[in-house]
Amino acid sequence: MRIRASFYATALAEYFRDAGKKVVLMLDSVTRLAMAQREIGLAIGEPPSTRGYTPSVFSLLPKLLERAGTTAGEGSITGLYTVLVEGDDMNEPIADAVRGILDGHVVLSRDLASKGHFPAIDILHSTSRVMRDIVPPQLVDIVTEARDILATFRDTEDLITIGAYKPGQNPRVDRAVGAIEELNEYLCQKPDDKVPLEESWKGLAEIVERANKRVNEMYQQRAQEAPK
Repeated sequence: MRIRASFYATALAEYFRDAGKKVVLMLDSVTRLAMAQREIGLAIGEPPSTRGYTPSVFSLLPKLLERAGTTAGEGSITGLYTVLVEGDDMNEPIADAVRGILDGHVVLSRDLASKGHFPAIDILHSTSRVMRDIVPPQLVDIVTEARDILATFRDTEDLITIGAYKPGQNPRVDRAVGAIEELNEYLCQKPDDKVPLEESWKGLAEIVERANKRVNEMYQQRAQEAPK
């Protein structure tokens, strides 16, 4: 029944897509679907392979997930598939297989949730393969810079916390330290908060611009104060 429910819901979504509708299909969860197929596979004598999952599990996933998307008509299916990973291991077999099929993934972090950071989206581990096709190039550049700020701070957070890093040693780190609080505040949102897309992009661009300006001014001042 778990397997049939997934295919039945997808068939319904295809019907409305073929009628020219734009459909949102939500499936919770792919992990339970995989577990159901594993039970069937083991019952009919399939040998367990990757972490106990049978080969039929990995042949079933693309048969279901690749049915979402667009066709020659105007309709489309936007599939939102949840995956439950063991111990936050993103290399877990089902999560790894699903990432290879879908156009992108949003990773939720227990660590961020425990800090009260909601939505608890791990930006650095989340990605979209279609972003460059649907977002203006200048906005892609802004997002790339924002991700660099997050990645740089995460890589050097321990050094910063213990005081081993001194300002002025690396402009990327200085930019990350100056912008991380403002960027984290930007990434937090209450359930009832509503922000227009244009305002959201503008807010992110302003954060990145202020961070770059702050670092440029700091290093220009240090260059002027340096002995000649």
